[in-house]
Amino acid sequence: MPVIKFAQRSLRRAFDLAERGLDRVFGPALNPLAQLGAMGFFMFWIVAVSGVYLFAVFDTGVEQAYASVEWYTTRHWWHAGVMRSLHRYASDLMVLLLLLHMLREFSLDRYRGVRWFSWFTGVPIIWFLYISGITGYWLVWDRLAQYIATSSTELLDWLPIFGEPIARNFLAPSSLSNRLFTLLVFLHIAVPLVLLFTLWVHIQRISRPKVNPPRLLAALTLLALLVVALAKPAVSQGPANLAQVPSPIGLDWLYLLLYPLGDASPGALWGVLAAVTVMLAAMPWLPPLRRMKPAVIDLDHCNGCGRCVEDCPYEALQLVPRTDGQPYAVEAVVDPDKCVSCGICTGSCPSSTPFRNTDTLHTGIDLPDFTFSDMRERVHAIAATLTERPRVLIVGCWHGASGSAAGTLQLPCVAMAPPSLIDYVLSRDLADGVAIAGCAESACYNRLGAEWTRQRIMGERNPYLRRRVARERVVTIWASPHEGVRFKQELDGFKMRLAALPPIAAPLPLPRRLVASEEAIS
Repeated sequence: MPVIKFAQRSLRRAFDLAERGLDRVFGPALNPLAQLGAMGFFMFWIVAVSGVYLFAVFDTGVEQAYASVEWYTTRHWWHAGVMRSLHRYASDLMVLLLLLHMLREFSLDRYRGVRWFSWFTGVPIIWFLYISGITGYWLVWDRLAQYIATSSTELLDWLPIFGEPIARNFLAPSSLSNRLFTLLVFLHIAVPLVLLFTLWVHIQRISRPKVNPPRLLAALTLLALLVVALAKPAVSQGPANLAQVPSPIGLDWLYLLLYPLGDASPGALWGVLAAVTVMLAAMPWLPPLRRMKPAVIDLDHCNGCGRCVEDCPYEALQLVPRTDGQPYAVEAVVDPDKCVSCGICTGSCPSSTPFRNTDTLHTGIDLPDFTFSDMRERVHAIAATLTERPRVLIVGCWHGASGSAAGTLQLPCVAMAPPSLIDYVLSRDLADGVAIAGCAESACYNRLGAEWTRQRIMGERNPYLRRRVARERVVTIWASPHEGVRFKQELDGFKMRLAALPPIAAPLPLPRRLVASEEAIS
């Protein structure tokens, strides 16, 4: 759909500019835009801890609620007042983080196909978050709370779910009882618990989900919230008075943006909410994502080592008891409903050795639509086109900046290429250097592809790049599709460095009796 593609490209370009700017300030590891989900969890815990603290000094009653809030806001501002402000601003920031997180995942096209589950379960999170915030504002029982109470009950009365109108409870002071505040306290505690459970469900299909931001980023965020809490403390807007219409009032536009529409037309607001909810829930199938066939296991070449299970970003692999009678305890099994066909698992398999000279290249796990034999053939075909020295073979990601650059082996993810492929290219003089061109480091399309590739090259993760490979002939370039200029600059710099290096010395052939053991080590 052209409109969706245009919106994605525009948002992606905006996020790219913001992320590169934040990379220069914080570095990729601490970039807040790369930690939106984890920061959302962090805000939840700040809200939860501050909420428990405030509940200890809060009186649940029509007459007592406002007085107790004012008491700890003014008389005990240095602890309870600060906690109230933290509670307020962390709640607002959680809404902002949620909206940014959804927009970023949409811009990266990480919401369709088998990723529908995380997106779909994120829709009720929006509802629970807003209900939690609205009931919290209600408990203060100031003029803003009175406005929220009246408007909310009128909205609910528009729906045919109550036998009698509940808005009449706010017609006069005598019609309001303390039981209502007891109910509100229950809702303000119960709904966040449901929200937490939904957050847990939301990340169930993600391997190694980021639920905690880096400690330094968390500390800086908490410090910033404390500064804001001290500089502009959260305050009430005067006591509620059901004998008067609350006016004027200051709205929290992150939580109460649509309330004026509800005042004008409750039916129109319910229509907007229903339409937005249905649209968001249906987005993973508008249009449905076309993908390659999921990975398949070749048990004849699988020893159940578990590397593919360890490296899969989407919990699509698991180890089960052996079924083919081979002398191994377990075997890997692919869940096709979770596999995104990224190929990261194939690049982790110890039998993924492209430097073999056998006619058919076998590996323990492979993509039917893009086998390792296909990859080897493409490498040779690309190498044959590299005539201008220094010759650089680019291992590029579909979702990165390499695009249609000459000499590029395009893969679903650069982590699909095992380190032995780099060794193969350089040791057989197919190229003078290898450039690994993946997604932007803080926005890897397949979450862990950039990190696993970096660790394999650095020798921190199996399968690792062998020590005999000259590291000066290998470079990694992390750039998004909109950073073509940056990609070209880094690639040109790599070519200049290669030009200054001496030619690759032809490796001595291994004795036949050592070939098998050399391949097994790899």
